[in-house]
Amino acid sequence: MAGQGNRRQPLVADRRYPPTRRGGGKGAGGGKSGGKGGARAARSRRAPRARRASRGPLGWIVGLVLGGLLLLWRVVWGVSWRIGLVTGLILAAAVTWYAVQLPPVGELVDGRARGSVTMLDRTGQPFAWRGEQFDVTRSEDVSPWLVNAVVATEDRRFWWHPGVDPIGILGAIRINLAEGRGPLQGNGGSTITQQTAKLLCLGRPFDPAAWESEAAYEADCRETTLWRKLQEMVFAMAMEAVYTKDEILTIYLNRAYLGGGARGFEAAAQRYFGHSAAEVSPAEAAMLAGLLQAPSTYAPTGNLARSQGRASVVVGLMEGQGYLTAAEAADARAHPAVLSQQAGSRSGGSFADWVMEQGPDFFTRDTTEDVVIETTFDPRIQRAAETALQSVFETQVSAGSEAQAAIVVMSADGAVRAMVGGRDIPASGAFNRATQALRQTGSSFKPFVYAAALENGTSPWALVDDSPLTINVPGSGPWSPRNYDGEFKGPITLVQALAESRNIPAVRVSELVGREAVAQVATMFGIDSALASGPALALGASESTLIEMSGAYAGILNGGSSVTPYGIRSLRLAHDQVPLMDQSGGIGERVIREEAARELVWMMSRVIEEGTGQRARIRGWELAGKTGTTSAARDAWFIGFSGDYVTGVWMGYDNNTPLRGVTGGGLPAEIWRQTMERVLDGMTPVPLPMTEPPGTRGGFVDPGGLAADGTGVPGAALGTTDPAVDAALREVFGPPGGGDSSAEAIDRALEEIFGPPQD
Repeated sequence: MAGQGNRRQPLVADRRYPPTRRGGGKGAGGGKSGGKGGARAARSRRAPRARRASRGPLGWIVGLVLGGLLLLWRVVWGVSWRIGLVTGLILAAAVTWYAVQLPPVGELVDGRARGSVTMLDRTGQPFAWRGEQFDVTRSEDVSPWLVNAVVATEDRRFWWHPGVDPIGILGAIRINLAEGRGPLQGNGGSTITQQTAKLLCLGRPFDPAAWESEAAYEADCRETTLWRKLQEMVFAMAMEAVYTKDEILTIYLNRAYLGGGARGFEAAAQRYFGHSAAEVSPAEAAMLAGLLQAPSTYAPTGNLARSQGRASVVVGLMEGQGYLTAAEAADARAHPAVLSQQAGSRSGGSFADWVMEQGPDFFTRDTTEDVVIETTFDPRIQRAAETALQSVFETQVSAGSEAQAAIVVMSADGAVRAMVGGRDIPASGAFNRATQALRQTGSSFKPFVYAAALENGTSPWALVDDSPLTINVPGSGPWSPRNYDGEFKGPITLVQALAESRNIPAVRVSELVGREAVAQVATMFGIDSALASGPALALGASESTLIEMSGAYAGILNGGSSVTPYGIRSLRLAHDQVPLMDQSGGIGERVIREEAARELVWMMSRVIEEGTGQRARIRGWELAGKTGTTSAARDAWFIGFSGDYVTGVWMGYDNNTPLRGVTGGGLPAEIWRQTMERVLDGMTPVPLPMTEPPGTRGGFVDPGGLAADGTGVPGAALGTTDPAVDAALREVFGPPGGGDSSAEAIDRALEEIFGPPQD
């Protein structure tokens, strides 16, 4: 027993794998030890842990880069959200600052610094506009076609964005860069709200004390810089916070400039189409919306075809965005918008410019109100004058000639019916040769000489000598006038002298009647310009304007009373029917006796019937007038009248270059005739207010009163050197100032010298 107890235990290797358990009982080792053995067995079944591999250089680099990026992201994110938060707070504060200052919408729709002037013709139809036309309208009241055209053209996402359109801005930058421009040059991606902010000049009204001019103010408002763009964005978001979309659109529709002096879509619709913006068709809406890109360039009054081409592009945008069906778009392209008759005529520019000068500045050029002026303008007569001028220059004037012409047509009371200020008929604001050009009047002045003689009691049949004459002019020396044909006809009647526009007889009559009397008659008839002081006064050495001369002739026509040409019948505010100003001119005081005026009209009728103005004759009409050609033919005139209308025509060069082959009885008389033929077309002939004087050739004008050398030698009224004539005159009149100077004695002397009177 004991030996067995000391026996050494045999060496047995540990089992690598425990025996598989079968069943659910404990192992052979029994309870607790069996549990421990199971845990060890479970651990022994796990796969051995892999040995950690060492990191290579590339791994270290990648790790560092990733770590750096992660750190950078954490820094950037940390800074960005803080900057974003601060920026957002600043933006919110700026938007709020603008928002609290925005006034009610009604105070923003009219941003004009000055008012407008609308001129109506004699029938009450508008024909000319000055200043900035304006008429308030709401976006809800205009045609839906117009709203859709504006949105489709200017801001397709208008109804959804908060005042700024990031998509539009990025698209605009992309287009600008692609076309080689700067990111802010060209397309701006501005929304309608941003454009409205620009129109409002960021809420800064025009202050005359702060700006050199309104133009400088507007230029600053249109400035395009990054800082100004940012301000516009903030202001736009403030507007979106305060106003509804319809209210923003209302401001925009009223303040946008659309060319032709029209501010706002209501004014533009009235200006171009003659009806309200609520009534525009799709084609008209497209034309108006197309003007927003470049109002002056696309204005239909300037170039209708170009405006229609731009409108076609807008129609395509409307169709592409679902505002027009294919059929509606096709119809709009097939029937493009056209101008109203008044807008399309483009007539009366010179007349309108003149009317603006006739009224007070505070109601015309400097008005802050919207003014309506009822005028004397007659579109039919204006077309007659324009057509006549164009016809003559196209058919009878050399191509390339720079000669100019002007026309005035008025009634006998001075109411101006038409005015052409030059060959560039549509021009307005240009030099108006009918009212602004001071030109020598030439022989068109002679009726005032004979008016003074007739007023003095001289008979139209009285004789005046057409023979060489020399007058010593103090300070200038001897002056010898000449007739245009270089010939002398001896004693002739005043009628013949005027009809043939002979210079020497006109000078003799002027000197005998007295220059002061002649100047007084001309001035009282309306010649306001300074008159020559020497004997050349009788030959039209003085300067005057066409409208002054035409007005003076109107005084002769109406019976010898002065006339002030006028174009304004009444002036009132646009929304007030009570006139603030009535007719600005008309018939004034009497200048010569009615009998003298009627005789002068008859004498002037001889100019057209048998004298220098025969080219102006119109079959079936009694007409009177006078030609005029100045020294070296620098000016050529024809002024004449029927029983109803006075028409004046001037022709010449602006730089005083002499006309070649043109006299007052030539092209000016032709222009006059063609004008009057159109004016009188369809009218019943009206007789002239004239009286043919009784008898035939009578006595000399103031015989013995004027010497050939200005010394008062007897017989010099004839201006003759014939001793027999002088002797006969001495026998009748004796020395100067004596003898029988009655008409009977004069007639006896003349019959003795020249024989019995002849017609």
